[in-house]
Amino acid sequence: MKKICIPVSTGGHLKEMLQLKSFYSKYPHYFVTMERPDGIDLSKSEKVYFVSCPERNPIKAMMNFFQSLSIFIRENPDIVISTGADTALATCYLAKIFRKKLIYIESFCRPYKPSLTGKLVYPITDLFIYQWKALEKYYPKGKYGGSIF
Repeated sequence: MKKICIPVSTGGHLKEMLQLKSFYSKYPHYFVTMERPDGIDLSKSEKVYFVSCPERNPIKAMMNFFQSLSIFIRENPDIVISTGADTALATCYLAKIFRKKLIYIESFCRPYKPSLTGKLVYPITDLFIYQWKALEKYYPKGKYGGSIF
């Protein structure tokens, strides 16, 4: 059975992903997120690894990358599914480095312009889903999914 890695930032990105529980709960899975209140709450019922938030800081980004790499090697997922944001970026790129499937769902809160994370992972995704028609011009190879959340 395929194992799913779910790297997401806490807050809205995590809330969006939790709405897909009926899908991912059918498979072995784990989360990679930040150690903040909603991430800590999630760890009471799910397998969760905590990593540093890059915050557009090169040192923190390197810490996040090596933490994510260690987790990725230990867990060896088959699929990575993410809604972003910066906390998830390293894991998304690790998916491609290790030739795993990468699915990215652009956040519902981005109706007119792409997110920075969306722009950075779009070229490497196996499936990129956006939820607003206005984003089609930015993601021509993506799939319009309508309101997923």
